Amino acid sequence: METETETDPELACPISPVVDIVFSRWTTPILWSLHAFGRQRFVELERRIKGITPKVLTQRLRQLERDGMVVRTYHPEVPPRVEYEISELGASLAPLFAHLADWAGAHLDHVDQARQRYDDAGGPRS
Repeated sequence: METETETDPELACPISPVVDIVFSRWTTPILWSLHAFGRQRFVELERRIKGITPKVLTQRLRQLERDGMVVRTYHPEVPPRVEYEISELGASLAPLFAHLADWAGAHLDHVDQARQRYDDAGGPRS
């Protein structure tokens, strides 16, 4: 008989919820940009994060605000101004991102070499 730990992905891998929150396609670049450059307007984020569409940026910012990672400030001016900044909770991820950046610097060459060996060998073998 299966146990709950074997059937519940969150119990089998307790970091799964964190991965879903932090490492979705555009979340990391948004948080990185807000951490590195501070408070920014939508257009500034859009310019810094190459390839993101306005629709996706809007969706991700809303989700990050909902998750408590980003603070949205509306300024009732003419024209209205909205700014985004990383929250204290979002900023608490900085050591994790720094560690991942260190890992990338130390190991991405190895990943590239492994991929090249795999591709040179013709991919998966039966």
